[in-house]
Amino acid sequence: MFSIKKTAMAVGLAAVLVIGPSSINAADSKRPIIIPTHNWSSQVVMAYVIGGIFESIGNRVAYTPSDSQAVYESIRLGDVTISHEVWQSAFGASFDKARDKGGLLDWGDHEARTLEDMGYPNWVAELCPGLPNWEALKSPDCAKNFVTPDSGGKGRWLEGPQSWHQDLMPQRLEALGLGDLWMVKFAGGADALWAELAAAKKEGRGTIIFNWTPNFTDGAGFTFIKFPPYYDGCRPADGGDGKCGSPDGYLKKAVNAKFPKTHPHAARIFKKLSFTTGQIGAMAALVDTDKMSHADAAKKWLADNKNVWEPWTK
Repeated sequence: MFSIKKTAMAVGLAAVLVIGPSSINAADSKRPIIIPTHNWSSQVVMAYVIGGIFESIGNRVAYTPSDSQAVYESIRLGDVTISHEVWQSAFGASFDKARDKGGLLDWGDHEARTLEDMGYPNWVAELCPGLPNWEALKSPDCAKNFVTPDSGGKGRWLEGPQSWHQDLMPQRLEALGLGDLWMVKFAGGADALWAELAAAKKEGRGTIIFNWTPNFTDGAGFTFIKFPPYYDGCRPADGGDGKCGSPDGYLKKAVNAKFPKTHPHAARIFKKLSFTTGQIGAMAALVDTDKMSHADAAKKWLADNKNVWEPWTK
């Protein structure tokens, strides 16, 4: 899933220049396709990638920063047109609620499967023997290696922004009987998670952070903790006891119900569009590793991967 420089809604044209005028077809509609941007890199880069594909067939595109939970209601109401990264664990409930009201359509899944959970860079394993099994966290000798100045003497889990999962991780920690040794802090955004990874490595200390796949860390040596298996209903919000990890989840697409009528060609493209784990991780790496802007990363990805996306436009 999670960096974004907030900008006002703007119509993007740069991708058309990259793709070339020869690929431009008649536009579906003069109305812009409104694509949301959230606060993690792959989502923002993919927004510009998809916007560039839509522009390549002559459509207008606008990008708008959007809350990652409320966006599905915005799509249902027509204020936003599509969502291209619906992560099951974080946003599945919000998606289901909006879909069930009507006005939002399930537009299929990406090839990539997702996992969103707590984990650690591989070099940390020696500080907590028994990892990745979650029961290793029961050891005081493990927890002491993850204490930070803001953790009150306990080992710290650094979660993402609280808007992503609300209190899911604190609930899990308590449900598993880890509350005496560990506590949860929430990061302000994805950039704070990556800054923590870098700082922990530099300082030679333990760190457990929230992460997800597909992401740029897939090839960088990161391991997810193996919590008790997820099953439907295990989370407190669903009436369960919270003693479970996260699901092997979908990465879904959603559209406003009118989109197939107002922009039929773009809707067909978006239906066919499906990215792999490697492709999504590469998009994120252009920003989080190569330090490109989101828009420039999208231009490069589009230019380097015409064989991937051009067949979807036919």
